[in-house]
Amino acid sequence: MKIGLLYWPKGGNVERVANRIYKEFETDNIEMFDTASIKPADLKKYDFLIVGGSTVGSETWEDADDSNAWYSFFKDLNKTDLSGLTVLLFGLGDQILYPDQFVDEMATLREEFERSGAVIKGNWPIEGYEFNESRSIENGEFIGLVLDEDQQPELTDSRIHQWATVVKNRYIFPEEHEKV
Repeated sequence: MKIGLLYWPKGGNVERVANRIYKEFETDNIEMFDTASIKPADLKKYDFLIVGGSTVGSETWEDADDSNAWYSFFKDLNKTDLSGLTVLLFGLGDQILYPDQFVDEMATLREEFERSGAVIKGNWPIEGYEFNESRSIENGEFIGLVLDEDQQPELTDSRIHQWATVVKNRYIFPEEHEKV
């Protein structure tokens, strides 16, 4: 089972969180990279993808130029067929400073990957957060793991561990979970 973990931006909270998610998996099964260091066509070699970023700056993703790593990545992603690839999302947001756009970037990630044929899995409960609006809610749950390193950093490790356990048991290694 090969897992790719894709994130942007480099440095800061997103990269630190990506490293923490990476450590939840067997290192023989997972490779981590930022959007600037891989081409979307290379994603086809993975059985699962974990993809994440932050809300800050996401409003400029679609109107950006080639200096924005997500924008450049999305341009190439639109030419790539990822039919059937399961993508698990994570997003960082600040529920106090951005209560009306809380983790909206996950919805953009979902749209871009679904456009290429990927299937999004790994919902996360909305309980425990205080915000007004989010485009990243579907059927009463977030469409991926949500973390708030600005207002709730003390909850990050437990949220990552809980989410990683669920996605491993439900999607990545379900046959091992059934044996228990």
